Amino acid sequence: MDNRDAIGSWLSGPREAAERAGVDFGYRGEQLGLPEHGPGSIARPGRRLGALAVDWALCLLIAYGLLTHGYNQATGNWALLILFVLSTLTVGTIGFTPGKRLFGLRVYALDTGRPNPLRALLRSALLCIAVPALIWDRDGRGLHDRLARTVEIRL
Repeated sequence: MDNRDAIGSWLSGPREAAERAGVDFGYRGEQLGLPEHGPGSIARPGRRLGALAVDWALCLLIAYGLLTHGYNQATGNWALLILFVLSTLTVGTIGFTPGKRLFGLRVYALDTGRPNPLRALLRSALLCIAVPALIWDRDGRGLHDRLARTVEIRL
């Protein structure tokens, strides 16, 4: 192995280095019984981040216009509370937030299909503290999805 291979494996990460060594990880969602592509497949990180950005912007707009009458420290706090309520209510009833719907995503409960309000509450609370959403497994699910036994899928 020359230096270029060593640097390339370091930059691309351990998964790619293991795949080059012959380890077969399969595709994201395979061990969950989901298809590799198309409707019902695992949502990609870009779509998930875009949906979260839309939801956050909507919550900021609501907090800015209706509650705080101008931007200040309280606007962000109110927006986070609104995001929690929005996510809990919409995911717990119809399975997606406005941002997820816009990006063609849905939250799917692995055992029942549609997440119940209690799962949506747990998922939303963990999402609002951000750390669980930043820790992903090999299927691309955040810790908040793992603990709530849910996954974001494409519509």
